[in-house]
Amino acid sequence: MTSVTYNILDAAKNTNGLPFIMEFSKIQLMRTIKRLSLLATLSALLTLGFGGISGAACTSGQQACSTSYGVGEVFFGSGGSLDTTCSTTYCAKQSVGELGVGNTKGTNYQAQAGFNVDRYPSLTFLVNTTNVNLGHLFTTSTAYATATFSVKAYLADGYVVETVGGPPANGSYTLNALTTPTASQTGQEQFGINLVSNSTGCTPPAPANFGANPVQVPSSSYSYGVAAHNSSSDYYDTCGEFMYKSGDNIASSSQSSGETDYTISYIANISSTTPAGIYVMNQSLVAIPTY
Repeated sequence: MTSVTYNILDAAKNTNGLPFIMEFSKIQLMRTIKRLSLLATLSALLTLGFGGISGAACTSGQQACSTSYGVGEVFFGSGGSLDTTCSTTYCAKQSVGELGVGNTKGTNYQAQAGFNVDRYPSLTFLVNTTNVNLGHLFTTSTAYATATFSVKAYLADGYVVETVGGPPANGSYTLNALTTPTASQTGQEQFGINLVSNSTGCTPPAPANFGANPVQVPSSSYSYGVAAHNSSSDYYDTCGEFMYKSGDNIASSSQSSGETDYTISYIANISSTTPAGIYVMNQSLVAIPTY
């Protein structure tokens, strides 16, 4: 399994409002397929790979072997090389003359063409934001903030990113999390997120211009991640509408994908009866590849 942990911490409420400090403290990446897990400090790049065929050592020209069989990557082209040329300091691969690049797949199999390809599936997950501060909350205005993360999946049928953890809490009191997509409204206790660009020109209007739509790197020809739309009453892909449910999918790709950069937009509103105090949220993001 794969898990990223954020901590949303605190500050005391003055007579006019309720402050929040959101801190992204550490990241843990978990996988379901091989039951592997990694733990690293925030902003580290975590990549999980899967081993090839075990067994006898490969003979020359073979990239994967069992005790009885060996498979070599097929090479067609007027130049280039499957092998890496290395000195004691540098390595290089030749790609001049390759005749085909990209992915092709059927119902049960897929292949990646090009010199610089890897036969091992992988999932890469990067959290870019270490601190988010919502500042002081007032009944007359909405607090908002953003955080970013990136995902890519290679030789997979895609991935999903789940959010796990309750909304901000002060002791036994928890801020009201929006369980269906809802417009921000001052004076009402609300907590929610989405993963798109928000604007005061939306219908319904967002409280400010903030956030961003998923960005495909290097382009939409190679990367396919989207903000989640789980059902007609459970989605994170609409400007000006926010919600939060632990266990929800908040982002996904339905196929192998290059890097997609996501922005989480947070909003919080308080009412005149929201208790003063320190509010803490522990949120985990779980990135799960699909095969």
